[in-house]
Amino acid sequence: MPLLRTFDSRNESLGEIARNIRALTHFDVLEAQGGSAGAAVRDVIAQVRARGDQALCEYSLRFDKVELTPEQLRVPADKIEQAARDLDPALRQAIQLAIDNVRRFQEQILQRSRPACERPGVQMELRFWPMRRVGVYVPAGSWPLPSTVIHCVAPAQTAGVKQVVLASPPRSNGEVNATILAAAYMLGIQEVYRLGGAQAIAAMALGTQTIPPVDKLVGPGNIYAQLAKKMLYGVVDIDSFAGPSEVLVVADDTARPAFVAADLLAQAEHSPGQAVLVTPSADLVPKVEQALEHHLANLATALEARQCLKDFAAVVFVRDLNEAAAFAEAYAPEHLQIETKDPRQVAGKIQSAGAVFLGHWTPESFGDYVAGPSHVLPTGGTARFFSGLSVYDFLRRSAWMHYDPAGLQAEGPATVRIAEAEGLAAHALAVKVRMDESQRQT
Repeated sequence: MPLLRTFDSRNESLGEIARNIRALTHFDVLEAQGGSAGAAVRDVIAQVRARGDQALCEYSLRFDKVELTPEQLRVPADKIEQAARDLDPALRQAIQLAIDNVRRFQEQILQRSRPACERPGVQMELRFWPMRRVGVYVPAGSWPLPSTVIHCVAPAQTAGVKQVVLASPPRSNGEVNATILAAAYMLGIQEVYRLGGAQAIAAMALGTQTIPPVDKLVGPGNIYAQLAKKMLYGVVDIDSFAGPSEVLVVADDTARPAFVAADLLAQAEHSPGQAVLVTPSADLVPKVEQALEHHLANLATALEARQCLKDFAAVVFVRDLNEAAAFAEAYAPEHLQIETKDPRQVAGKIQSAGAVFLGHWTPESFGDYVAGPSHVLPTGGTARFFSGLSVYDFLRRSAWMHYDPAGLQAEGPATVRIAEAEGLAAHALAVKVRMDESQRQT
């Protein structure tokens, strides 16, 4: 029995297919759950706001089955350092490569100049200031994610953020995953808290007796953590309201079925994760199905991946690669892999994607770990209006304006007319008194 449900552009419009596939997962599912989950999250936020550390300790016992005192919420610095010392040398080397590559990419894309605009008598510029304090939530459920530490922390540090704080759920022994701690240490992070779920988000956003509040929250998480971020947006900034990971693979008859199958599985093993193949090649799909079964026979995460493929995966048949590109634009994927003869030609027709992986030799896995751009990307079709996390998301902008008397006289009358048209007499007055004084001095 095929693992991938099939859609065909000859039977449905591309927009209808994209909507039908989107309906299988992500925001529809999250919002449907939001009734009961939302009430629970609102209560957590209210309790953390009212009772601080005491509420955090109660929720740790209730949800994580770990008994903590307020003094134990923060992981001691020596434990963070010890985790780094105990790290497998090969893994340490791999993490260091990822850190170096992400930092290098973020540094190279950062524009340090101050954009300026000058007119006679007028000077304008845009100043950038890093946020002071950023919170990173790092899940540690079925699989701990040290890569999340790297891809959230390195861009913030490159922007100049001085204080970055991590929160990650404790395991049954009360300790945070050692690899997460080691990655934090390698990035110079000393402030880590044993906290999970909505209570971790609330603690970092609102602050408690022992946890100072942050300016921005980033990082993935389950529905409770994501709803908490959404509800606290405005108290703090957030990266996005994120859902399950997803990949869209555009492939033609030059694609290797074993590669395509592995790429689909790489998202499916997130469980939930959505994997979609778009192709004009009828011959490719049965070969991909065969390769999926071959990979699943030896995959440690086969149980989760197989179920996820059945629930959320799809193959979309299109007439040609132009139609494939049009579908990709409508679907607006988090990850877009283009495994075709001329991937850049296809990619040039697509603007709505979180990250694009070009060619047969560029698996999305590189983006998750060592490539350089942050793997925190827009999901659920939000690549239509959101972008992936970068150094710029940790910078605030302030516009500086300076008028001299010549600029005042040149642009003052227009300002007065618009202000008076809006009925804002004092706005007009603030200009008029300066124009009058300037004229008296000349």
